[in-house]
Amino acid sequence: MRIYLIRHGETRGNREGYFRGRADFPLNENGVSQAKALGNGLKGKKIELILSSPLSRSLKTAEIIAKKIGAEVVIENGFNNINLGPWQGRKKEDIKREYPTEFQTWVSYPEKLRLDGAENVLEVKERSVKTLKILLKRFPQEGIETFAIVTHRAVLKPLIAGLLEIAEPFFWKIHVDTASYSILDHDPSRGFTLKLLNQTAHLKNFIVEEY
Repeated sequence: MRIYLIRHGETRGNREGYFRGRADFPLNENGVSQAKALGNGLKGKKIELILSSPLSRSLKTAEIIAKKIGAEVVIENGFNNINLGPWQGRKKEDIKREYPTEFQTWVSYPEKLRLDGAENVLEVKERSVKTLKILLKRFPQEGIETFAIVTHRAVLKPLIAGLLEIAEPFFWKIHVDTASYSILDHDPSRGFTLKLLNQTAHLKNFIVEEY
């Protein structure tokens, strides 16, 4: 079974340095263009189904891709973005000033970050891995061999780390840009194999987020 792991296109939150979390930033104009380019880049990949986070930036990316490749889109809440509680929807520079200790944890060892009313990275890893493994049991019975997941940076990194059993700290060891795709293959006897990480050859305009 082949799984395409896709990060949504660019939003104002990415471009202007916000913590997004579950704040529902829509795609900006460049994000829409990225999603179209991504769809063109995925033509001929035999993707049969696209699963999407419920947030509009992921869902819109998934819908644009689906129109290009002729696949169905299904919302999967298990791939929703991390809930960052009091940080989400706020400028990173403001958080750096107001939460200096916690911010330093985020940029150095985010797996250890704990915020009141927020989800942590390890919880995201647990739920996203669990969701995918449930789908891997179900899809062969439905005849699905190749599918895509459109989600967020803070889901893709823990998910990849969990599936490949990468030890902590793992978050900053994996990089995925907006509107990039990665490929995982799954074989019952071998488990997961990372075949491609952070493909951006289809893109002309994207920013690289450092934290």
